[in-house]
Amino acid sequence: MSDGRKAQPLETDRTTPFDPPAELRNRPPLSRLAYPDGHVGWVATGYTVTRAILADPRFSTRRELLHQPVGRERAHQRPPPAEPGIFPHMDPPDHTRYRRLLGRHFGARRVAELTPAIRRYTARTLDEMADGGSPADLVTSFAMPVAALVICELLGVPAGDRHVIQAATSVMNDLDSTPEQTAGAVLSITGTVRGLLARLRAGTGPPDDGVLAHAVASGDLSDDELTNLGMVLLATGHLPTSSMLALGTFALLTDPDQRARLPADPELAGPAVEELLRYLSILQFDVRRTALADVEIGGQVIAAGETVVLALPVANRDPAHFPGQDRLDLDRSAAGHLAFGHGIHQCLGQHLARAELRIALTALFERFPDLRLAVPAAEVPTRDRMAVYGVDRLPVAWGTAQADRSSGR
Repeated sequence: MSDGRKAQPLETDRTTPFDPPAELRNRPPLSRLAYPDGHVGWVATGYTVTRAILADPRFSTRRELLHQPVGRERAHQRPPPAEPGIFPHMDPPDHTRYRRLLGRHFGARRVAELTPAIRRYTARTLDEMADGGSPADLVTSFAMPVAALVICELLGVPAGDRHVIQAATSVMNDLDSTPEQTAGAVLSITGTVRGLLARLRAGTGPPDDGVLAHAVASGDLSDDELTNLGMVLLATGHLPTSSMLALGTFALLTDPDQRARLPADPELAGPAVEELLRYLSILQFDVRRTALADVEIGGQVIAAGETVVLALPVANRDPAHFPGQDRLDLDRSAAGHLAFGHGIHQCLGQHLARAELRIALTALFERFPDLRLAVPAAEVPTRDRMAVYGVDRLPVAWGTAQADRSSGR
């Protein structure tokens, strides 16, 4: 069964920084998609169809089965099966085994234990941002340091290694990076993890309450598994959160009414954060599934071997599920949004990300109540061709008007 439309390539250009590409939003809930390598698959934009695919075990995340929808350099390089430990690109039972080993380290109880550290790192970073003076780039002076420091704390990675992790992750996130650049970035992170594992075994590593220290002590994983697991957690554990922190701040700075509705108490900011996650939905092109068998869904038949891109930013703007979908409304109940995915592959770090966003956003606006953009909103550069959407820079100012004049505004 066909949707009656010729397959079109994936549109990446946005007309506004907070709305998904218009071409994608005008598509039906499930439509044909032309991939750069010649594959003809699908893109899901409707909430109900997207959620159903995410929950269906007949769809696989194995990377050797997935076609790349964006980035010609990568599209024609069919990747090998995931190495041991790279569990996001595995199906059960291998995926289940790794998730079970990691679950308690990312659960609500462990995140509650980490809350003092999140507050401490947030306060320290805000102090450094204030000391650096206005104007500042919120991405490099606040969003990236906070997110990287917290994931390093959780994994037991020395904070001094965060700069290596940040640089390598940026390359891995760029869908136009060459295979050679991507491989080099992976080696950079795995080299950092191997060094840490060696120190842990020698008894000269960080305290033994980190995820990697526990994994080493358990004896359940091989060296290759530990290395790849550490790489995955570091690469995915800070970039989405830092991107949400910066993009969420950008959205609030351009909407004073909604900014005024952000609770000053992080314990009360939960619903506001959920709405920001729904409205911005930064995982834009890299959530994919390939059918293992013919599957009829949404009135279409997805044939075995066909890849589906799950356009989460569009699904979270489905008017049938979220009335007034294009309006940021911090008073809305955004329950059921798909920003963290759904099903067995739902983001492992969702509890941690939520805590960081609640604490960091409320602390930022408490510390700088007059925070404002230091350039016109149209001049803020966005990451349209990144797997994780966001902004490259977010120039902000606070204090006297002199700071704005010095930035040329």
